[in-house]
Amino acid sequence: MNITFECADKINGKITASIVKADYEEQVKKALKNYQKKANVPGFRPGKVPFGMIERQFGTPVKVEEINKLLGEKVDAYIRENKIQMLGNPIPAEQQQEGMDFDKDDDFTFVFDVAIAPEFKVELTGRDKVPFYDIKVDDELINQQIEVYTSRTGQHVKVREYKDGDMLKGDVRELENGDTKEGGITIEGAVMMPKYMKSDKQKALFDGCKPGDIITFNPYEAYEGSEVELASFLKIEKDKVAEMKSDFTYQVIEVTRYEKGEINQELFDNVYGEGVVKSEEEFRNKVADDLKTQMTADSDYRFIIDLRAHCEKKVGKLAYPDELMKKIMQRNNPEKDSKFIDENYEGSIKELTWHLIREQLVAAKGIKIDEADIKAAAVEATRAQFAQYGMNNVPQEMLEKYAEESMKKEEMINNLVDRSIDRKITDVYKDVVKLDVKEVTLKEFNKLFE
Repeated sequence: MNITFECADKINGKITASIVKADYEEQVKKALKNYQKKANVPGFRPGKVPFGMIERQFGTPVKVEEINKLLGEKVDAYIRENKIQMLGNPIPAEQQQEGMDFDKDDDFTFVFDVAIAPEFKVELTGRDKVPFYDIKVDDELINQQIEVYTSRTGQHVKVREYKDGDMLKGDVRELENGDTKEGGITIEGAVMMPKYMKSDKQKALFDGCKPGDIITFNPYEAYEGSEVELASFLKIEKDKVAEMKSDFTYQVIEVTRYEKGEINQELFDNVYGEGVVKSEEEFRNKVADDLKTQMTADSDYRFIIDLRAHCEKKVGKLAYPDELMKKIMQRNNPEKDSKFIDENYEGSIKELTWHLIREQLVAAKGIKIDEADIKAAAVEATRAQFAQYGMNNVPQEMLEKYAEESMKKEEMINNLVDRSIDRKITDVYKDVVKLDVKEVTLKEFNKLFE
C-alpha cells in the first residue's frame, strides 16, 4: 500500500492511500476460508461447501471489510510514524474517488482530509507572573464554619410567639364575603414559613402571631401569583391558580423555631469523632486547620484558571481549519444540527486550545500520572463531598472504598484524570512562574468567579 501526505497551508492536510489487490488478497482468502469452515448450507456437510460458492456469496462484503480494516491500520500507523499532529480523525475528502465498484475493481485510491494542529510554543519561566490568591482564615471565617456545624446539630422547638424565620402550622379556610366559603378550600395542619412570602404587606400580617390567633390574608397576593407555590400550598392544580384570588384565614396551631446546637463536647465529637477535640479552643484550631486545607485547594483551583488565561494570552489566537473542524464536530455529534455546531464551535475551539497548551506544559516538565494519582484525586473528591455535609471524620478506609467505586464509572475516569493532571501542573508550575500573591478574604475570593 502506498500512502502519501501533503499539507498546503499547515493546518489543512490530505492523506492519500492507494491499495492494490496484492495488499489485501491474502486476508480476503483467509477470511473466506473461515466462512467456509462455519457455513451451514443445505445439501452440504458443515465445512464442505465449495469455496467458489462461498466466494460468490460473501466475496464482496468480505473484500470491503478487509480493505477497510487494512486501510485503518496502515493509515493510523503512518500518522504515528510520521508524527502528524492531527486533530480528530481523518474524514473522507469531498473529492474522494466516486463510483468505486468493489465487485469489479481490484485497485482503489482513498483520500482523507486531516485537520492539523496549529504550530505554537508556550514556555513558562520565572519571568511569567501569575496571580495567586491567599485566602485569609480569620475569626469571621472560623465563626461562619462553626455556625454551619451548629446549624446541622440544631432542632425545632415550639415557641409561644412567631418571629421572622419561624415555621407555622395551622388550619386554612377560604373566605367569601368575609365568611368561610361553603364548599371552599379547607386545609388542616398546613405548614408554611411567612418569611418566604414575596409580599412584605402579607408577610407583616403574621408578625408576633401566637397559637390560637386567626390571620386573614391573601395567598395569591402573598406569593405574587406563583403557580408552583400556590398549587403546593392550596393543594390545587396549577391551571386553577389564576382564578384563586380569594382571601383565606389561617388559624395558628403551632409555632416552631429552629435553634442551633450548642458548642459543646457533643458537637466536637459529632464533627471530628469521639474524644479527638476536648475544648472550644481546640475545636476552633481544628476548624481553622481544615479551612486552611480547603482554602489552599480553592487557591490552587483558581491558580490553574489564571495560569490558563496567562498561557492563552501568551499564545494568542491560533489558526484552525474551521470548515474541516466543524465537519469533525458534526461527525462526532450526528444527532445535532448545523445550528448547534455553529453556536458551540468557538467554545469547543477554546477548550481545544487549552488542551494543546496543557499538553505542552505536561511534556515540558515530564509530568506523568498513574493509577495512584487518579485514586488520590478520587479520594479528595470524595472527602470534599462528605465535607459539604459536615462529615469531616469519615474513616480513610471508607473514603478509599467510595473512591474505588467512583473509579469504576467510565464517565468519572476522564474527569479524575483531568483533575490529576491539573493538580500536578499546579504543584510544578507554582515553583516555575513568579507568583503574584494577593491576600484576600473569602468574600473577595468568591467575587473573582462572578
